[in-house]
Amino acid sequence: MAAWKALSAEARVTLWRSLQTFTVTRIVIALVLLLYLGFDLQSGSINTDPVNAETCFAYAAAAILFAVVAARWRRRFIIQLGVQIATDLAVISLLYLAAGGMRSGLGILYLFPLAGAAILAPLLLALFSASVAAIFLLLESAWQLFISDRDPPLMQAGMYGAAFFACVLILNRLAARLLGQEELAAQRGTDLRIQQAINQIVIADVGDGILVLDDDGRVYTGNPAARRMLGLESEAEGFRLLDAPAFEPVAQAFAAWRAAPSEEAAFVTIKPWQESGASAAVRGRRDQPAHLKLRFARVDTGAQSGGRSVIFMQDVSAIENQAQQLKLASMGRLTASIAHEVRNPLSAIGHATALLAEDLHGPAEVRLLKIVSDNVARVNRMVEDILQLSRKAQPHSEPVPLAAFLAELKAEFCEIHGLDGDIVWLGDAGDATVRFDPLHLHEVLLNLLNNAVRYASRKPGSIRIFPSTDAAGRPELHVQDDGPGITPEVRAHLFEPFYTTSSKGTGLGLYLARELCLNNDAKLDYEYRFDQSAMGPRKASGRFVISFIQPPAG
Repeated sequence: MAAWKALSAEARVTLWRSLQTFTVTRIVIALVLLLYLGFDLQSGSINTDPVNAETCFAYAAAAILFAVVAARWRRRFIIQLGVQIATDLAVISLLYLAAGGMRSGLGILYLFPLAGAAILAPLLLALFSASVAAIFLLLESAWQLFISDRDPPLMQAGMYGAAFFACVLILNRLAARLLGQEELAAQRGTDLRIQQAINQIVIADVGDGILVLDDDGRVYTGNPAARRMLGLESEAEGFRLLDAPAFEPVAQAFAAWRAAPSEEAAFVTIKPWQESGASAAVRGRRDQPAHLKLRFARVDTGAQSGGRSVIFMQDVSAIENQAQQLKLASMGRLTASIAHEVRNPLSAIGHATALLAEDLHGPAEVRLLKIVSDNVARVNRMVEDILQLSRKAQPHSEPVPLAAFLAELKAEFCEIHGLDGDIVWLGDAGDATVRFDPLHLHEVLLNLLNNAVRYASRKPGSIRIFPSTDAAGRPELHVQDDGPGITPEVRAHLFEPFYTTSSKGTGLGLYLARELCLNNDAKLDYEYRFDQSAMGPRKASGRFVISFIQPPAG
């Protein structure tokens, strides 16, 4: 009983199912015995031997009763099994004696209850059943020694007894091993279900997005974080990334990784997207662009067909916004006192430097005064930028034809830096018109071009300005150079105030450019794109992108 209580629920169900099979087999054997011993097949009447007929009828009724009880009342397994085996042994022994003992050949029927006991019962009970059957055969043979003139088959009875014990031992050990394996499988199944439940909780609550897709880019599943980052309103499954134009950057990054697997992360931008029809199956983001850091992993599916890959997505825009808010808070406190505490002493230093320059003409003095003057100009420019941030000048938006505006800007920029006209390449803007404050757009583009000329090779076409459109058809303006791209580490802090990688920069140029774009209902960002232009083969490259959120002017 202790061993029965130690079994799992799955193992107990298996034993009850095996017991039902045992009872069905008993019914079949009882019916065969009833036809063979209970009826006279030649005359078609009941056998004249009342022992055989009554015993077979009673055994068939008992077999049916055992089957009903085992199916309806799943309790007291050992007791039910013991009663059934005892009935089998009693009936077979009675038929064995009535048929003439060992010479009848019915001794083989003992294997049925003994095999059932070996499989379903503990070893001790199975061996006890085998010993009862073996002792009965030996006693019956010994009894024949006294009542019969012929020599009884003692050797045959002993061989039957040995076979019974061997059968019980082998079947019991095999059944115990199978039951142990089933117990182990049940335990592993329980552990697997628990692990799956834990995985579902972790995947559902983890902040990173997880997307599972095949080699063709068809999404099979995704966790809530992935659906939130991509802007999906339903379960993330059953569609290809290329089905939605908004997810094209993710699809391109995945295709590039498939072509050349690498552990390096990819950075993409998911922009707001409105589907063309209200019943579109795949929907994208509608609020703000999301900067995603993508990492890829291949799922080892062995020899099975259909590869699987996992995309781990991290929304880095939230980290960027948090860092920017912290710096803005500190800058706001600084701006309040900058005008009086810094600007006035700075003017005094500049005036004193100019006076000293009139009296001192030696080379060493001139060099030192120039150092002071340059640093005064730098600090003054920083102060002006900070004050401009606090003013938040209101834009005067008006329709700006891009073709004429960009041509004029190119001429002015090349003249300021002494560049050849073919260094800056302008894309065909056609009749594209955007609504923007011309002075603000001029300042933003001039800032971006100043950064570009610092890193470009100054070869023909090394600086590029070209209009484009996003997935939703809204106009964009791209500024790109052939210099080394911005690393992801720098990209994370690119638009933060006071962050700069140049010893001569103030760290406010790009921040001011983004703020001016926001004031004009536009968005400035640095995006990693897959370039198919004349600047080289298809590869991931970075560029500054101005997205005009407002529709273009009529």
